[in-house]
Amino acid sequence: MGESRDDIYREALEAHRRHRGKISVESRMPVDNFHDLSLAYTPGVAEPCRAIEKNVAQVWELTNRGNCVAVVSDGSAVLGLGDIGPEAALPVMEGKCVLFKRFAGIDAFPLVVAERDPDALVDLVARLAPSFGGVNLEDISAPRCFDVEARLQDRVSIPVFHDDQHGTAVIVLAGVLNALKLEGKVLETARIVISGMGAAGTAIARMLASAGARHLVCCGRRGVLDPEDPQASPVQRLLARETNPEGVRGDLAQALRGADVFIGVSKGGTVTREMVASMAPGSAVFALANPVPEIFPEEARAGGAAIVSTGRSDFPNQVNNCLGFPGIFRGALDAGALRITEGMKRAAARALAEMVGDGLTREYIIPSAFDPEVVPSVAAAVARAAREEGVCR
Repeated sequence: MGESRDDIYREALEAHRRHRGKISVESRMPVDNFHDLSLAYTPGVAEPCRAIEKNVAQVWELTNRGNCVAVVSDGSAVLGLGDIGPEAALPVMEGKCVLFKRFAGIDAFPLVVAERDPDALVDLVARLAPSFGGVNLEDISAPRCFDVEARLQDRVSIPVFHDDQHGTAVIVLAGVLNALKLEGKVLETARIVISGMGAAGTAIARMLASAGARHLVCCGRRGVLDPEDPQASPVQRLLARETNPEGVRGDLAQALRGADVFIGVSKGGTVTREMVASMAPGSAVFALANPVPEIFPEEARAGGAAIVSTGRSDFPNQVNNCLGFPGIFRGALDAGALRITEGMKRAAARALAEMVGDGLTREYIIPSAFDPEVVPSVAAAVARAAREEGVCR
């Protein structure tokens, strides 16, 4: 029998206290004598400084910038904890840095910022950009996160990636492609309902649309998004205009009738067995709310779902962002990409989907985060797409 959630919380707190955090800095160069010291620091370090001054592109060869990512958060939307502030967000950002190193060999540094004004936040990170090869934005509340990401990318010539949006969207697209394939359906004609139009839901809708989905219905707190709803955000009103070609109206239960795929990034317990039963035969349910999904797998299957995916590691088909961001950044850094494009994200998703190969079953539509081939496969696909699109240094 596995550990309880309370046991995990207690053990994690003790581990963090014992280790005083999760990351440290190590030197690549030995400093064991005065000669070593003269190479790593003065006087020898002056020569790479002069080389970079003459040709700033040398910074990518003479420093760690090309393998270094900033993990930036203001602590305004941390996990399911909400707005807990920058200091309380630091353990999460350290954890993200651990995952970058463990899965992709990337050196990442947490930067938690006591700044909520989007203008000031963008300016601050842009001024720090010369130290890094990429920026991973994390746990910044919607709709501010959309503006911060877009404006920061316009300011800097390195990849900027809000993982809460795009990392989730990449894995979901991979899972949806394989789920539809397994049930003899295709993305272009599948009816797909998304519930929860925050950062992740919005990015999922855009990713699916860019990959060819034509029958998307997006639902928020008040049901199907309405382009004329004064209470909806500008992003939500735009999505409402760009999706729902059949003009579906009503609540989530009405939207799900006849749907092929449900994707939930909202809150637990919002979908019932009866709602799943109203979906099309061979339906796929992606209930990704954590820790309590929109509907538990056993209930979804009892309602007739053929395939069920969650965000939890204790059920099959986990949508885990570790499948995405390490390989995406590895590929972007290796290619010298200036940004991460929609094409690069689609390439990552298709690489993940193809990794399942002949092992595709209803219990296995997404590879494991611990599959050693995940990061190399995703990185190669992303780097290839970056070069093909001409977005490299």
